[in-house]
Amino acid sequence: MKVILVNERGATRSFNFGGLSKALLSLCLLGLPVGAFFLGVNLPVTKTDLFDARTAKAWERALRKQQQEIDEADREAHEQLAALTVKLAELQARLTRLDAVGERLTAAANLDEGEFEFSAAPAVGGPEDPGIAGASELPYQPPEFLEVIGELSHKVDDRQMQLNTLESLMANLQLEDEQFIAGRPISKGWMSSRYGYRTDPFTGRRTWHKGVDFAGKMGSDVVSVAAGVVTWADERHGYGQLVEINHGNGYSTRYGHNSELNVGLGDVVKKGQVIAQMGSSGRSTGPHVHFEIFKNNRTVDPASYIRRTGR
Repeated sequence: MKVILVNERGATRSFNFGGLSKALLSLCLLGLPVGAFFLGVNLPVTKTDLFDARTAKAWERALRKQQQEIDEADREAHEQLAALTVKLAELQARLTRLDAVGERLTAAANLDEGEFEFSAAPAVGGPEDPGIAGASELPYQPPEFLEVIGELSHKVDDRQMQLNTLESLMANLQLEDEQFIAGRPISKGWMSSRYGYRTDPFTGRRTWHKGVDFAGKMGSDVVSVAAGVVTWADERHGYGQLVEINHGNGYSTRYGHNSELNVGLGDVVKKGQVIAQMGSSGRSTGPHVHFEIFKNNRTVDPASYIRRTGR
């Protein structure tokens, strides 16, 4: 009898058995299962613990935990998406309001057409960068949601900057308009004496009158013809109760012969503000206001300024 053994590498080895050896080997091979059967000996059987009941429960717990994590992530994603949607709506509403306000302010400021185009997207441009190979062949890709919000936020900031610029411009225009000398220094009354040479009412001689007189009712309002700062508010020789206002750019005005002063030294007054009540203080023959305009410390004829209607 010849027995051949093959190992795991494929090498073989043979054994030759004689008659007696052959009988003993056959008896061993046949007797092992029979003896095991009669003796009740259980031979070990190879098995695995990979898919037992405990492992199945562990997998089930892991799957439930993963599902909970997925549900939580989905909930957070929906909440973030809802918040971003609300933010986007707020930015769009804010941009719409800014555009509307900007258009109204542009019209109110009488700016040149096209100087502030709030309803149009800002003009952009530039040459194509030759350093990016195939840049013109890249397919269009829509922006991500966050990029849309970022772009909208940038537009809102741009509109806000334009409005700030427009506000500054309008403030300057309004300031210039307030400082623009125009109109009469009274609310009621008439011009009783003009600028230039006249017969002095006290001496009867020909003298120079460096202002204009507006006669009216005692106690009627005297108003500022432009915005400025009060540089005198007190008694002054010849003028009686006098108010003097500096309007900037070399201009100042004087209002004399008042019965009462409504402003004090250093006060900031607006155009059309009541600064005094008409009177006859000082060198005066009756209730009136003596009105003078100075340009670079020299008197000028107020007539041309009185006829102005403002800017």
